[in-house]
Order: sequence, then structure tokens, then C-alpha cells
Amino acid sequence: MTNTSRHVKVALIVTLGLAAVGWGISADLVPSSTALLRDQDAPQVTADRDDHAGRREVASEVLDWNQIFIDTLIATSTANSSSQRLGAIVHTAIFDAFNGIERRYTPIFVDQKGPHNASRRAAVIAAAYTALVGLFPSRQPALDASYAASLAALTDDCEHSHSRGRRPCAPRIERGVAWGTEVAQAVLAWRATDGFGASYPPFNGGTAVGQWRPTPPAFGAMSAEGLAFTTMFVLVNNTQFDPGPPRTLSSPTYAEDFNAVKALGRRTGSTRTEDQSALAVFWEGNASVHWNQAANQIARANRLSMSDSNRLLAVLNVAMADTAFTTWSGKRFYGAVANEVTWRPVTSIPLADTAGNPETAPDPEWLPLVNTPSHPEYPAGHPSLNGAAATVLLTAFRGRQTFRLTTAGQPDRIYTSITQARTDGNNARVWGGMHYPSTVEISDAMGEKIANYVSRHAMQRRKR
Repeated sequence: MTNTSRHVKVALIVTLGLAAVGWGISADLVPSSTALLRDQDAPQVTADRDDHAGRREVASEVLDWNQIFIDTLIATSTANSSSQRLGAIVHTAIFDAFNGIERRYTPIFVDQKGPHNASRRAAVIAAAYTALVGLFPSRQPALDASYAASLAALTDDCEHSHSRGRRPCAPRIERGVAWGTEVAQAVLAWRATDGFGASYPPFNGGTAVGQWRPTPPAFGAMSAEGLAFTTMFVLVNNTQFDPGPPRTLSSPTYAEDFNAVKALGRRTGSTRTEDQSALAVFWEGNASVHWNQAANQIARANRLSMSDSNRLLAVLNVAMADTAFTTWSGKRFYGAVANEVTWRPVTSIPLADTAGNPETAPDPEWLPLVNTPSHPEYPAGHPSLNGAAATVLLTAFRGRQTFRLTTAGQPDRIYTSITQARTDGNNARVWGGMHYPSTVEISDAMGEKIANYVSRHAMQRRKR
């Protein structure tokens, strides 16, 4: 099937509604003092000082509630495939709530102007809390406690400022809370009908040589299939950055891919190092957790303003979400085409004698180091997300940054380079025996293109 016919087919099955979406988006990341970001204009500096009066350290409610989002993903063991959409919802609510009062950028979804003289900090707290409770109702007791603590800290800061002659606190906070709640409710209502939660017939690929089919140990149908039919946040549709078809069975690239993962990715007798084995398991962790941890720590270390942090995290999470939708759309489409090579190494290596490529020899006992996810091999999820997230951070900061990443059950990893984290995360998919090198490279490049598009077409500075 041609790529053109794919576009026609997708147009018929993807959830409609893009025309009704109320965004007005775009942009370059806003640069800061020690990063590569621009200085704020004088009126914004004045506004920031007013809303941050009393704060003694480099922190903000945007970063605080991003950390609460990270902690919530970890506490709920949320699947990686669900997390990017959740992060984009939370940070759309936060961004539009703050920005509706600040009016510095075009919005992602909510275009109304926030109430005059409302606290942006209060709006962020209320928007984040409302979105997270809506998405993680089982976590409401913990979120209630965080919400109360955030508002108490804000009130203390504001009252300290008020004691020095500034305007009254309570009305500003109340207006901010009401506005943040309203924005988050609107975003939740928008995304409730985005197609992710709809029911789709189970997809099991096919039995053609090279085609994806369910893999051990579960032999389950395609997981998170709804991502393939979810409405985008910023991109026009989920084929806008289609990576094109994968390599063919008879190509030299396929033989190189096959033999690389056969040697490196096997559970026993592999040529990988001990550290590569550990990295394969570590980077199987949640990509949204990893890259939000990196962004949060780097933003704090570089002393980003609340406004800059707000846009950075919104671009990061929206780019990752639209990348996930694009990736799963590609998996679902190419996995259904009998003559496209989408089978996993755990299938291709034992069945290599059926492929017709003399450079690939079968190994009936071959198993991967990491259990293979239940969806087609091409394109690759984690590498596409690594490409998107690293691109956002490298657009905003110099590459030499220090941050600590965590994966449940694994020792923490401290990185001093954004690029090194990206490289390790990508190589880990080959070391783990889940992906072919050419798929990793193509998928990372696709994520990079999507991140650049989101950065240039979303949350753009308003013309004064």
C-alpha cells in the first residue's frame, strides 16, 4: 500500500475533531541567563517579581507540580505508552492557565484571557491539581495534601509581601485558583474525546514473512492501540511525519540490523558489556519520567524563570505526546501491511531461514535480554521519544548538563550530557534485543523533527 493511500485510510479512521480544537500555537524556546534562552522583556520582569515576591530560592509552582506529576507516574506505575498523553494534558492545563494571565504566548487550547489581577502562581497550582486529580483519581488524597501545601506556601509568601505594602493577597489567589480550575476542566473535557480511550478491534498483525505477530511471553495483541487513533495536540495529523516504510528483507541494511541485534541483544552469550546490559534494563523505564526529571533538574540548575519553565515543560510534553501518537500510528499501519518488515528480533531470529536473505542465519533458541513489548517493531517508541525530548532540551540549553534519572528497581544514573543520555537510551533498545539499529536511527530522527515542529509552531510569542 502506498503512503498516499495510507493518508486516505488514516483520514477515515482517526478520530475527527481537529477543526474544533482551540489552539493558537508555535515557537522558539524562551532563553534564560545561563542557558541559551533570551532575556525577558522589562514588563515581564516586573510582573515576575510581583508574582514571585517573597521567594528565596530558584523554584516555581510549575517545577514543583511537574515533580508531583513525575512522582504520580512513579507511584501509580503508569505504563510508558500512556504517560506522554497524560504529561501533555497536565502541562497544557498549566501552560494555558499561566499564560492566560501572563498573555505572553499564543495558547495551546484555552484562548480566553484570564481574570485581571489574578495570581499566576495560584492558577498553576489549581490547574495542575485539577488535571492530575481528573487523570489519577486514586491519587486524590496525596494530591489534596500537595495542593494544600502549595496554597499555604503561596499565601505565606504573599502575606509576607503584603506586610511590606503590596496589594492584598486573598483576592488575587482566589481569582487565580478559579481560573486555573476552569482551564484544567476545559482541557480535560477536550481530551476526554480524543480517541485514546475508544474501543478498537484487537490487532494481531499477520503471519507473512517479516510481518509483526504477537511475541513471547504473553503473545498478546497490540498494546495501547488507541494511541494510533488519538487526536494530536499540535501536529496536523499522525501521518505528517510518517517515517516511510522500513528496510526490506533482502536489503543489506536488514542483514546488518539482524546480525547486530542477534549478537548484542541475546539474553545469554551476548557481546555487550556489563554496563550495556544494565543500561538496557534501566532505559526500559518510563521515558516521560526520565525526560521530565532531566528537564526539571536542568531548569532549576539554570535558574529558569517561571514563564520559561512553563513553556519548556509544555513543549517537552506536547512534543513527546505527538511523537507517541505518530509512532503508534506508524506501528499500526505498517504492521498491517504483509510485505513490510515489522517483526521483532524475537520472531525474526528463530525464523531467519524463511526470510530468503543468505546473510541471516536462524537461531531457534534465541531470546532477548528484555522481554519484547507487545506492538510492531517499526517505528520504535522509546527512540522516537528520546529524539523528541533531547531535541527540546538541546534547543533550550547547552548540551553539558548534569541530572539524575531513576528507574524502579535499578540504580540511579547520573548524566552530565543530554546527548549521552539520548545515545544510551537509543542503544539500549538494541542491547535489550527489542529493536534493529536502523529502526532506532529513523525513529530518533522522526522524534527530532516533531519536536522542532512543535517548538516552531506552538506557544509562539504574541506580537505586541
